[in-house]
Amino acid sequence: MENQYGICRVAVAPLRAEPSDRAEIVSQLLFGDHVEILQKDERWWLIQNGFDGYQGWLDFRQLTSITQDQFVEMQQCKWLAPLSFDNVLTAMDGSLYHLSPASNLPYLQDGFCFAGKEKYQLKFEAHNVHNVDFKKDVESTAKFFQNIPYLWGGRHLFGMDCSGFVQTVFKMLNIKLNRDAAQQAEQGELVGFLAECRAGDVAFFDNAEGKITHVGIMLSPNEIIHSSAKVKIDPIDDQGIFNRELGIYSHKLRIIKRFVE
Repeated sequence: MENQYGICRVAVAPLRAEPSDRAEIVSQLLFGDHVEILQKDERWWLIQNGFDGYQGWLDFRQLTSITQDQFVEMQQCKWLAPLSFDNVLTAMDGSLYHLSPASNLPYLQDGFCFAGKEKYQLKFEAHNVHNVDFKKDVESTAKFFQNIPYLWGGRHLFGMDCSGFVQTVFKMLNIKLNRDAAQQAEQGELVGFLAECRAGDVAFFDNAEGKITHVGIMLSPNEIIHSSAKVKIDPIDDQGIFNRELGIYSHKLRIIKRFVE
């Protein structure tokens, strides 16, 4: 099969582990995410997200076609939906799309963006990832998502998992992270001690088998913001995250990584 490419044309689309509406949601596409189509099984297509390489099954009706050249160009998409609950696009038929922060705005020009041949008008001011200051903006960007509920596979305003939260914050700050916590742990530079942490460092946590299963963003050497039940701020020490509600250490610290010196 020749390489085929598409772009997500809905606000959020589930990526599933198998080609079925009943299958586990392993991640989500947001509006403007560009994908490579790997396999077709009736209305279910196996795709690979061009941003992070993540694969999953998608209802093909949530995509529209783009060319290989467009797929390559969109690797450099610098315009995103901003940190707001009021990101509204108007399609040419007058219908509205409500976008989560970090959604791509492909080919933005004169207040319009394009998904394939479909044109949309912005009702908001776009976020340019080239105009961010990581050290200044990381804390406020992370805190914007406070109290959004935990959702396995989630990447949008009404549900995020731990790695989806971290990936979204860093995308807003023009840093590309992988999708899952264990994959993200392979990126960045090691921070030797918790006391050396600063805002924007990323902490990873493992389970009893030593597998990395959780991730969060350090706000200071003794505070972390992470998605667990909801996006929240918890105390952390050398043992891990202390959950005040449960009165126990809920996550065991494994390593800390830095992405901006």
